[in-house]
Amino acid sequence: MGYISLILLILLGLVLMILDFLVIPGGVVAILGVLCMVGGVVTSFVQFGTTVGILTLVLTAVITLGSFWLMMRTKTWRKLQLKTQIDSKMNEVDESKLAEGMEGVAISRLAPTGTGLFGDTEAEVVSMQGFIDQNTPIVIHKIEGSKIIVEVYHQN
Repeated sequence: MGYISLILLILLGLVLMILDFLVIPGGVVAILGVLCMVGGVVTSFVQFGTTVGILTLVLTAVITLGSFWLMMRTKTWRKLQLKTQIDSKMNEVDESKLAEGMEGVAISRLAPTGTGLFGDTEAEVVSMQGFIDQNTPIVIHKIEGSKIIVEVYHQN
């Protein structure tokens, strides 16, 4: 293995670490990156001796730390950061539009949760009977806070 192969192995490790932090979270890719870098440094010690090994180790550490410092300094993290505030709630039940006993239709399959349409109001609902197919008539059985419990509507 020559110098170019070692440099490519170490750069591959650095790219994998950066990918893990920016694109593919989870740590597996970062571990592969660290293993590539360590493999390159160990190989430089074995093939080229202590002096080249120490030089490779120092340069690898400086380039790695410098890359991460540069990423932090150039505000790369802020460009990838979610800036919007989510202030809505899951299912704000409007008492004037929804009430127990109100009839509607399942506009998605309830397995056991899904979406129901009551008049012109869509709401996330939970079936108390398990699965309910789409377009099945439903009725609101109970409203517990933001949870709307429905059942299949049977006409008398």
